[in-house]
Amino acid sequence: MEPAHPPSRKAPLVWAIGAVVPWALAVAAQIVWVVVDPRPMWVHALLAAATVVGVVVSVVVAPLWRYRVHRWDLDATAVYVRSGWLVQERRIAPISRVQTVDSYRGPLDRMFGLANVTVTTASSAGAVRIVALDTAVADDVVARLTDIAALGGEDAT
Repeated sequence: MEPAHPPSRKAPLVWAIGAVVPWALAVAAQIVWVVVDPRPMWVHALLAAATVVGVVVSVVVAPLWRYRVHRWDLDATAVYVRSGWLVQERRIAPISRVQTVDSYRGPLDRMFGLANVTVTTASSAGAVRIVALDTAVADDVVARLTDIAALGGEDAT
């Protein structure tokens, strides 16, 4: 089954804001470097051009592409997740393997009413993460997963 549900429509904005912070620090460091370093201006201009490309890719292109790729789904048998932007990953976690279901909200998530759900399984591949859901959707996913897993009655360890 191919996952059908996208993250929240607010996800690209949150991802873009999260990417702006490190780039803002890099730009500030470059400005200081221009002031204190006597190198030729073309060196600084080349670094500034590379920074502009990096900003455009990480703040504009990557969040939009991630939104197009990220998908999730849930049924009585499994949790399905597709994620990534440059390298894409598809994960399927059988409900019978679910050990814990957690939700978490970082500062930006809380500011925009988003939450992330982590489904920990008895798998060496690690947890399955459903990112950037509206809070109500995340709460519903957690409740549904908890109910479905409880119906199985088997220990996933």
